Amino acid sequence: MFGCPGLFGKTVLELKPNRGELLPPHKMTPHDVVVLKLNKSDSASTPLAQGVVYRVKDGSIVIAVEDVPEDGLNSPLRLEKLANEVTYKRLKDTLIELSKGVNKGPATELVPVLFGAKAPSFAKKQLSFTPFNRDLDHSQRAAIAKALISNNVMLLHGPPGTGKTTTVVELILQEVKRESKVLVCAASNIAVDNIVERLACHKVLMVRLGHPARLLPQVLDSALDAKVMKADNSALANDVRKEMRVISSKLLKAKDRKTRGDLRRELRNLSKEERQRQQQAVTDVIKDSSVICTTLTGALSRQLNQTNFDVVIIDEAAQALEVACWIALLKGRRCILAGDHLQLPPTVQSVEAEKKGLGITLFGRLAALYGDQITSMLTVQYRMNELIMGWSSGELYDNKIEAHDSVKDHTLSELDGVTSSSAVDPTLILIDTAGCDLDEVKDDADSTMNEGEAKVAVAHALRLLDAGVKASDIGIITPYNAQVGVLRLMRAGDKKLADIEISSVDGFQGREKEAIIISMVRSNEKHEVGFLSDNRRMNVAVTRARRQCVIICDTETVYKNPFLKRLGNYFEENGEYLSAMEYLK
Repeated sequence: MFGCPGLFGKTVLELKPNRGELLPPHKMTPHDVVVLKLNKSDSASTPLAQGVVYRVKDGSIVIAVEDVPEDGLNSPLRLEKLANEVTYKRLKDTLIELSKGVNKGPATELVPVLFGAKAPSFAKKQLSFTPFNRDLDHSQRAAIAKALISNNVMLLHGPPGTGKTTTVVELILQEVKRESKVLVCAASNIAVDNIVERLACHKVLMVRLGHPARLLPQVLDSALDAKVMKADNSALANDVRKEMRVISSKLLKAKDRKTRGDLRRELRNLSKEERQRQQQAVTDVIKDSSVICTTLTGALSRQLNQTNFDVVIIDEAAQALEVACWIALLKGRRCILAGDHLQLPPTVQSVEAEKKGLGITLFGRLAALYGDQITSMLTVQYRMNELIMGWSSGELYDNKIEAHDSVKDHTLSELDGVTSSSAVDPTLILIDTAGCDLDEVKDDADSTMNEGEAKVAVAHALRLLDAGVKASDIGIITPYNAQVGVLRLMRAGDKKLADIEISSVDGFQGREKEAIIISMVRSNEKHEVGFLSDNRRMNVAVTRARRQCVIICDTETVYKNPFLKRLGNYFEENGEYLSAMEYLK
């Protein structure tokens, strides 16, 4: 256990397994709400503490709690994940409000446009603007110009690596410049924090709402708690609290009834004053900020009850449930949604809910409803070698994406300390496991894994390391959680692999590495490919790579799917084709 004063008084506990150095398979993720209990206690027992998952490591889970348990920490413990009832209630309340009809508030003119009952509109006169970021490309400038003249809604379509967040930050700065009150949201805390971090250097009057344990350390200075602590009313509230402690001390020593009664009344009055001053400090911070940043569900927090906005900007909107977007949208007159509906949508656990449309995002629905009328697509990408980009541009983006000169020819061998080799030189590699008897199996949770394919992935990673590629520049990703577990066990057995990041494709969305190795896993006699056939998932997988992308697959299985066959053929025609036998000798 250790304390972390940087979390505004929260206590941080690090929990490690009783046996072995690695945690067993689990589904804990950062920001989950959890309770800590004695391992021997029953499910109805009172928890030792409740908190939020702060970090998840291979060998420990770190949680942030309000109060340190007085005892029990030296006994075997268990961590239980709770359903986030606050999120569910906010989503439900928003649906109910929408179902009644929105007849008042800032979004009364916006709602009919977003439901197709009224046409979207733009100002007829183009608005000239001077960019804060002079390096914006032509498509980024065009997108901002279109957003600034939108009267209600605009979609900023940002394919992989095209600088969508850079464009969103510029748009926020332009809105602040014309004195707009801006609400900036995203479905995830990390997406919100990325924007906060980018805005910080521009000295914008900004506040980040949210639990400190859910925020990146580098944005804590912008957190509401930090801003409130510096406010005048908060300082006065602290003085009141000191006075309350003095009176409490007197109360313990007082003997006659009248004195105790007087002290209790004074304590009640001071307590009321302390609460009022603290609330006023929060109100002042919100009122004085031009930009409020929060998650979508955080937009319904009580601190924003009385606040309306000129514009609501939602980043990663194609990864958010539509109903979650409405939490923020009902607070603004106009909205800008930024995202890419050709990458992965939000995960919907319920098959029935998915069938009934819960997985259809607002971004995707509006793109289908209004198309180019409200959409501006970014077309210059700054991440991938042109060969890696070429497949997704042709398959999904009508060949409209171009690689910036700074990246279009870059390769692994150009990195410091990397020597040319047969493993390093190709930009695209397809490693075929067909005929190698590397069949898939199911784990206890019915997730698919392929140990032989994992060995091939690790073998290629070791070849890259031997050529001088840094472990931190390599990522191994796979669509299946069971395969993630197999790969992480292999990583734990070799210290050289320690800094290689291993993740599911879904968990790696929004990220990038110099070299990406994709383990497709599926290899079976029925030629079933499962959700590999989702073009959005494979789009995310391939476009994580900057200088090299490696696909490991059984072509006899995956080529039965036309989409995956086109992907494999592209790699064969534009890169190296190898048999997995070359790695298994």
